[in-house]
Amino acid sequence: MSVKKKFTATVAAGAIFSGGFIGLTSEKSPISITAEETQEEKVGVDKKSPENVIVMVGDGLGVGQMEIARLLESGKSGDLFMESLENVGLMRTYSADNAVTDSGAAGTALATGEKTYNGGIGVDSEGQETDSILDLYQDQGKKVGVISTNTVTDATPAAYTASVADRDGQDEIARQMLEHQYDVLLGGGADYFSPESQDGTDLVEEFQSSGYEVVDNESSLEDAETPEKLLGLFNDSYMSYKTDRDELNSEEPTLEAMTQKGLDVLSQDDDGFFLMVEGARIDHAAHAADATGVWQETMEFDRTVEQVVNWAEDRDDTMVVVLADHETMGMSATEPMDIEGLKDIEVSPEYMAQQLATDEETGTFSVESVKQVFQEYANIDLTDQEVDQFLTKIEDNDGEVYAAYRVGWEIGSVIADHYKVGALDTDIRAESGTGGHTGNMVPVFATGAGSEDFEGVMDNTDIIELIANSAKDNNGKGPENSNGKGKDKGKGPNK
Repeated sequence: MSVKKKFTATVAAGAIFSGGFIGLTSEKSPISITAEETQEEKVGVDKKSPENVIVMVGDGLGVGQMEIARLLESGKSGDLFMESLENVGLMRTYSADNAVTDSGAAGTALATGEKTYNGGIGVDSEGQETDSILDLYQDQGKKVGVISTNTVTDATPAAYTASVADRDGQDEIARQMLEHQYDVLLGGGADYFSPESQDGTDLVEEFQSSGYEVVDNESSLEDAETPEKLLGLFNDSYMSYKTDRDELNSEEPTLEAMTQKGLDVLSQDDDGFFLMVEGARIDHAAHAADATGVWQETMEFDRTVEQVVNWAEDRDDTMVVVLADHETMGMSATEPMDIEGLKDIEVSPEYMAQQLATDEETGTFSVESVKQVFQEYANIDLTDQEVDQFLTKIEDNDGEVYAAYRVGWEIGSVIADHYKVGALDTDIRAESGTGGHTGNMVPVFATGAGSEDFEGVMDNTDIIELIANSAKDNNGKGPENSNGKGKDKGKGPNK
């Protein structure tokens, strides 16, 4: 963020941060405040307070997406690993100006504890810059990083690393990332670091000159070992869907590989670290009502959760929080859902859209092309009437055909309808400023040091407080969330 030193704190029984109360309860607290000896006596000290915090965001991941992934992966008696974490809650996600949030406002609430308007990044509802918990960790000399399967400059990672009035300013977000020298930045978005986006400046070269090792594919990430600072840009735009990587001969690393490298780099510092890991394309698949893509992206995210929890399980200094920023498309596993039919689909609706051929006379896709793509990739035989209905939905008000990802939304909705997947219809999505997000509560899972308070119903602005105020106070009682729910900490994984 451009202005980083607005955080002021006083110690009595706690500190004021972003307009909310955060008690200081540990000599290893993420927010370290110098206090007089008499003041320190008023603060309960607990060395179990997390030295390392790993926040894992499944973008757009609601309980419906989880259920679809579980059923397609292992059937009705199967489990996702994240479901095994001992602390479980539900979270409300509304933004400052809407009952339904976008990812910018949602990420900002998670990262800073502030509600903002849809589209805002790292600013409050008045547009004023606000610090994120990542910044507070960095200010205390701890290593910090963000990892995403989207562009590394998109809404969720940007909310932890930048302040812009509009999330579309990804070129400015990239500049702020360089300015603040975050230790690990891994994801897509190379275009935003290029001379074409940066008024002739090659931002990647600037990162290299600042001491970063720069990688751009799976093998170079593996060869990077453990540099002090690491920038990885693995796609010009967002990283490829899991379903498409074989077709594209992709050399992009998995989310697991990026996360393992991030842990290797950040854990070199004995002072601790903060890491945000985003499984971003769950949301993108859900926008297209693409149950197959939701399955594949959610399972990669779940495997990464297991990897991180296994990394942390022998430590008493690490908290892992797994949550979503919002839910997308109201997805659900219906009774007639054709699980086997969905499992047979091997590419994303966006990939299918890119295979459509344009009819020179009409300026839209040819009927034959539409039929061929649906039959080849989705095992669906469309009628002429169904093709006509599809073609009316892929043009804007000026008669121009949408970009491939938006055409993919309509392809995915046709597939979802055919295979009986529960999801918002296309008319509701078209009227939605967020492209189909909902106000549904989303799950929160937590484990490790200080995680016991992640229980009950909470608000997205509670998350930063629950992390920063995670140790016991002198009465053995944890902080309350916004609904007044606190938890006796006499029981839990660190008892």
